[in-house]
Amino acid sequence: MSYEEFPWFKDQPLKAIIHIEQPAPGHLYWPDIDVDLSVASIENPGRFELVAKG
Repeated sequence: MSYEEFPWFKDQPLKAIIHIEQPAPGHLYWPDIDVDLSVASIENPGRFELVAKG
């Protein structure tokens, strides 16, 4: 995961990045930074429009 494609993680402490929840199959949530992504968007970021900017 590059910071260019996933800017929400760039300035976050490691503790926030590794604190991940899986609220549903194929869906990941980082509660400390309020980011939720589908696994498909992580595997194929070019297929998904960037909605928020960091």
